[in-house]
Amino acid sequence: MDADEGLVALGFTEVEARVYCELLKGSPATGYRLAQALGKAPPSIYQALASLEHKGAVLVEEGEPRSFRPVPPDEVLAALQRGFETRSREAADALRKLHAPAQDDRIYHLKSTAQVMERARAMIAGATEQLLFDLFPPPFDTLAPALREASARGISIAGLVYDETPKMPFDCVRSSDAAFVRERWPGAQLTLVVDAREFLVALLTPDGTGVRQAIWSDSGYLACLQHSGLSAEVRLSAPPSARARLARSTSLIGSSPPGLRLLVGKPPSSSKRGDTL
Repeated sequence: MDADEGLVALGFTEVEARVYCELLKGSPATGYRLAQALGKAPPSIYQALASLEHKGAVLVEEGEPRSFRPVPPDEVLAALQRGFETRSREAADALRKLHAPAQDDRIYHLKSTAQVMERARAMIAGATEQLLFDLFPPPFDTLAPALREASARGISIAGLVYDETPKMPFDCVRSSDAAFVRERWPGAQLTLVVDAREFLVALLTPDGTGVRQAIWSDSGYLACLQHSGLSAEVRLSAPPSARARLARSTSLIGSSPPGLRLLVGKPPSSSKRGDTL
């Protein structure tokens, strides 16, 4: 990507980007000189200069004729960043007012890595009690900061990893078949189950940059099944000395996460400790 393409990607028009880049090469310059250098009609150049002035990207020296010089790129980019952040906050506030989340128990397909990762981060951030995972190295590295944050706010986290066991403030259990699975499995696996309320299952390309298949659902029944199966895999791969503790903290019946309580008709606020079926 060259400089003017980068500016176009940030919201400049093609003419604005070319004018700004030309000014960076040599300034001050008049609109007439810029029109000659760029092979554009003067009216389009003056229109671009007016827009750049409004955006805070050029300075104008009043005189006859007027001349223009560019605001340094770091200042322009910082202003664009602040403007984007402000507009993002305003848009987020407006969109939240429209959004009325409702559980529908359906299964949805996700098509891009960005979509998968943003959904995963949102699930982790929304966890209230418990989170289980099954993560190959690429998705684990990407999601590790979000998992640390969730652990720091008291979420019980445990899951399977397929590389050397990382030092984390939550239970990372290396799969007993890690080498075999990584050799045979056709991609990088990402599985998350949050509160036994929702789950995300994705098969990424081996380097984690593409999606072969990915589904998400907030079906409580299916999430409970995913939770039960994943917790069993975690316990089977764990050292014998840790299995009893993991059974209490991760098994569906032993931990009674929110999704199970809802499934069996108990109030969401019921304590997860001491619940029995």
